[in-house]
Amino acid sequence: MFSLMVLFFCRVGGHFVQTRMEDVKELAFRLFHVLFAFACLLVTVATASATAFTMQRGVNLDPWVTWPLPERWDDEEILTNFPEWRRNTGLQDLQAIRKAGFDFVRMPVDPAIFLQDASEERVRKLLAAMLRSIDLLHKAGLKVVVDMHTIPSDKRKIGTNQISSDPALFARYLDLVGRLGRALSITDPALTAFEPFNEPVVDCDLAVYPKWSALLVQLHAAARNALPNHTLVLSGGCWASAYGLIQINPTTVADDNVIWTFHSYEPYILTHQGAGWTGDAMAYVEGLPYPPDRLGQEGFHEVLEEARHRIEKQAPEDKRKALLNNLNEMADGIADDAKALARLNEPFDQADAWSRQYNIAPERIYLGEFGMIRQEYGKYFLMPAEWRAAYMKDVVAAANKHGFPWSVWSWGGAFGITLADDKRVFDPVILQALKAE
Repeated sequence: MFSLMVLFFCRVGGHFVQTRMEDVKELAFRLFHVLFAFACLLVTVATASATAFTMQRGVNLDPWVTWPLPERWDDEEILTNFPEWRRNTGLQDLQAIRKAGFDFVRMPVDPAIFLQDASEERVRKLLAAMLRSIDLLHKAGLKVVVDMHTIPSDKRKIGTNQISSDPALFARYLDLVGRLGRALSITDPALTAFEPFNEPVVDCDLAVYPKWSALLVQLHAAARNALPNHTLVLSGGCWASAYGLIQINPTTVADDNVIWTFHSYEPYILTHQGAGWTGDAMAYVEGLPYPPDRLGQEGFHEVLEEARHRIEKQAPEDKRKALLNNLNEMADGIADDAKALARLNEPFDQADAWSRQYNIAPERIYLGEFGMIRQEYGKYFLMPAEWRAAYMKDVVAAANKHGFPWSVWSWGGAFGITLADDKRVFDPVILQALKAE
């Protein structure tokens, strides 16, 4: 509002000065007019480049706790407590997030429940529940990024892969983006931002015809038409990586009220240990420390040898060779602390170079996800908090160095930063690392 007032007076003042030319000396007038115009230009530029929504330190809320199968998506218990984290979460739990030093949360919302066999009544109830959740978060003193969190699973009827590859489904998705956007339009733009797609999996191989840029333009148009005043959060392809971000030309959306996001879990071999859903060697890896030299080189190689042994004994015979090659290639990238730290910093350097290329302020480049696994579901190995804290401290240092806001993944779940999912108490070791400057 202040900027608009200044711009108004700039225009009025310029007119007033012109009418008084006869009363001032020509040289003095011209000098004044140039300075006046320059000041107004500065205000105009600042206004044009400002986003409605600002952020600093955030945490991703749980996407699911025990997300039920689609057969239960019309149950009143599900619809009333959507998103699912609300089922066992009260205002005090959310206020604890604010007291811990986080100023915003990224709130995942599963689009599939809005699209798969969804009645109008279900959609209406979901929208109402979503708005109640946002109100609750605002009451706790938290800003909110509403994240349409698509899931890259071939077992789903509607997920990331299907939406990006099926034109008819993508058209339905755009309609949903518009509908959610219109519902969010009643919220305060200073407190609520909208992220219309999570981690597109396309465009990792640029030898294949790239498609995300064209889809992104359509997503942006659908969201912006529904939300003319709210900040939009947009990403590149290839899992919203920095690599995917730098393939995007941001001028294609021509919108200054956008925050560009990337996610980073590098070095991947350290952050996803034990994860059975990745489809690669990570299911067989556990016990690699951060930094890698924490156990000494001998201990580091012993852990890798144990992972190779698991692959040889447990992996399907026809996949063992590929999995061993995959493991060895990843391990080579973290052979010592210096290599691991360089791998960690690479995405930040890429995003920084991209932002400078397109003259995008660092506060408009957002690390939307990062973290290190705590304990994979169904497995016994628990990652020591000290290892996770050391990793997150280095990630936060990299983000702060470049001036990027960030949100850690996640409040609970396999990557949770609490002591346990049933008790919403932050792990003090990790929390201290996240607060480090």
